[in-house]
Amino acid sequence: MDVVADMRGPHPGAGPPSRRRTARDRALSLLYEAEAKDVEPAELLGELPVEPDPFAVTLVRGVGEHRQRIDAIIASRSIGWGLERMPVVDRNLLRIGVYELLEEPEVPTAVVISEAVELAKTYSTEESGRFVNGVLARVAEDVRRPPGPERGPVAPSTPSAPG
Repeated sequence: MDVVADMRGPHPGAGPPSRRRTARDRALSLLYEAEAKDVEPAELLGELPVEPDPFAVTLVRGVGEHRQRIDAIIASRSIGWGLERMPVVDRNLLRIGVYELLEEPEVPTAVVISEAVELAKTYSTEESGRFVNGVLARVAEDVRRPPGPERGPVAPSTPSAPG
């Protein structure tokens, strides 16, 4: 059962979603379900009768394997919003987006952010699109900026919790 399906609305003015958008949608649903059931994402994947699209599996496994680091990055870039205060959908969209920014360099930054924003607008609160855009844009500035002569190579910092 698709947990997020009940929240799903039509994609106004859009043709059929791309394979990757559908995979992101499914990954969001699976991460939402794992959180609701309080199980690890890999455990949930192992319980499925049919394995989802390989990209959805990559996203779900990647978020699960790197969640501590991803959550620390989100917490340090979401000023005034602790992870526990965020809507579950926003929190999991940010996890997917941060994972892609860190671990899927072939996916353009603009695509990562716009896909997350569109899913936030579809499944979450009125303000979620702007919130997700702002957090992911700050993360992208840190982890995907091209190295310059004065900056040197980019290495993700170890973020501290907002103060």
